[in-house]
Formats: sequence, structure tokens, C-alpha cells
Amino acid sequence: MPHTVGAADLLGFATAATEAHGVPPADARILADTLVTAELWGHPSHGMLRLPWYLGRLASGATTAVAAPEVVTDSGAVLVVDGRDGLGQVLTDRAVTWGVERALRHGISAVAVRNSGHFGTAAYFTRKAAEQGCVALLATNASPAMAPWGGKEKRVGTNPWSIAAPGGRFGTVVMDIANTAVARGKIYRAKECGEPIPERWAADTDGVPTTDPRRAIEGLILPMAGHKGYAISFMFDVLAGVLTGSAFGSGVVGPYRPTGRSGVGHLLICVDIRSMADPAEFEGRMEALIEETKSTPAAPGTAEIFVPGEPEARTAERLSVEGITVVDDTWAALAAVAGATGVPLPTPVTPQELSA
Repeated sequence: MPHTVGAADLLGFATAATEAHGVPPADARILADTLVTAELWGHPSHGMLRLPWYLGRLASGATTAVAAPEVVTDSGAVLVVDGRDGLGQVLTDRAVTWGVERALRHGISAVAVRNSGHFGTAAYFTRKAAEQGCVALLATNASPAMAPWGGKEKRVGTNPWSIAAPGGRFGTVVMDIANTAVARGKIYRAKECGEPIPERWAADTDGVPTTDPRRAIEGLILPMAGHKGYAISFMFDVLAGVLTGSAFGSGVVGPYRPTGRSGVGHLLICVDIRSMADPAEFEGRMEALIEETKSTPAAPGTAEIFVPGEPEARTAERLSVEGITVVDDTWAALAAVAGATGVPLPTPVTPQELSA
């Protein structure tokens, strides 16, 4: 039976459990907030099911509990940092701070982070930059998930990326996608729920399309848009892995493994809107673009046209009231975390109790 929990209670549990692994309180809260935010956005594939993965890597020493990034080169608008195996969420949050500050000073900035870890949901970080007056692009690489176009062995990561911009009265417009037909976490989510996956998502180890999430995890995730998805993913590994001086290709270790140096690389580019346009004029132009897009006549079966990031914002409003539903397998994994850390699990509540 699914368990419904208030977002604040889930945040408190994840924060305390992370602190129990030696992570400083502020950093533990960042990790926890990325997971709970993903849940609120309606993306449980990037939510609480991942907490045990991150904690497992902390416990093994693969991830350093106290992030201590080191500057490699600093040329003002461009900063290269060695994350020294810290939590990806913590390092990327700091990259946003550095990136926005430098963009406001120079007009544009690029922050490269090497030797980091998986950071969860990219939109969490680009949204922060957009809220401070920047247009931001964040790219990262990931452990092998798909084969090069025409191949049958994993060599290329999902290598997700996000772009965010202020949208005036519509809030933040944000895109966050993997270059595969689906994010790998959604396949793990299907496995936890005991549900089949669409045939177009993945193939087994022989390259045959499968609806079994377990066989898909062992096999290949298919690229989005055929060869185009493969090419985009390859080039983002150039930006996030090769260019930053981090691991790339099959050298990247994902959060699913409790051991092994991750070697994930990130590249954050921030553009200060003021360096190109009057902010008020920019917001007006963004609002015009959004209005034109949303006024498009809807096809049969479509109730409303959304712009990127809008469905997540709507879902967050709803789940903030209704609570977050955690499926049985994830709840069992969190119960194991509670047993190992001594941090009590949140008490499930009814929707009526949450709205009271």
C-alpha cells in the first residue's frame, strides 16, 4: 500500500539521514531538498528512491561527506573546479552561486566542475540561476546507458541537460531532459512499482526491445529521436566530461553503484540578461512568446497547452497540499535507512490531515 507523507516531513527525514552520514547540515538539506522537490514536481524517478543510493556511496567512502572543492583555474568569467568526489548536488549548488556572481560581473560565465557525482534533477539548479536574472544552461554526463547508434553495448550516458529563463508573470520557463527515450530513473521507478515499461523505452542485453524494467536496466536505454539523441548525448559528454577534465564515456560511474569513483562532470553557463537586454523588455518578450504558445488551438484530447516547466509547477502546487505518495519498495528502502541511521520514518498521513 502506498504511503502518503507531507513534503516537510519527508525533507526532515532525508536531511537527518544524510547528516547521519557525516554531511554538514546545510549540505544535507540541499541533497534532501533536491529529492523532495523532484517528488513535488511529479518526478519520483528522481526523488526519494535515490536517497539510499546516495547514502550508500557516502557509507562506502565513494562520495566524500564534506565537500571541499578546489579551484583548478580561474580566469574571471571561466572557472574550473575539482569537486574532489563531493556530493553532486552540493557542488552544483555552489556552481550556481559562482556562475551567477560571475555572469553579473562579466555578462556571461562558464563554471566547469570535474570529479563530482550525480546531481539529480538539473532543473533544480537552472531554476535558481533564472530566479537571479540569468538564462542558464547546465549539462552533465552520466554512466553508460545506451549504445552508440548502430551498436549493441553501453558506451554513452543519458547525459541530461537543462535550460531555464525568467518568464515574467508566468514564472520560470525551464527544460530538463535526458537524451534517451526516457530518464533511467523512470525505469527504476517502474521496477519498484512492478509495472511494465513501453516497448520504445529500452532493449535487453541482446538489443531486443523489452517491456520488462529489470531486463531494461541490464540492457540498453534507447536514444530519443533515433540517431539524433545519440549525437546530442555524445556532444554533451564532450562539454561536461572531456572539456571539464572529468571522466567521460565508460569511465563515469553512476549513483546506482555504491562503490567506485564517480567522475561525473558538469558545465554551467549563465548569461546575465542585463548584458544583452533591458530586463523588463526581456520579460515582456518572454510573456509574449508564452502567450502566443499557450494560445495555440489544442488538438483533440488536449485540454491545455503548456510551456516547459509549467506542468511541474502545477503538480508542485497540488502535491504541497495532497502530500507525496511513496510506493512500497521505496518505503521499504527508506525503512532500511531509518534502521541504519536511527532517524525515524515520517508518519504517513491522510489527505484530510494534510489539508487541516
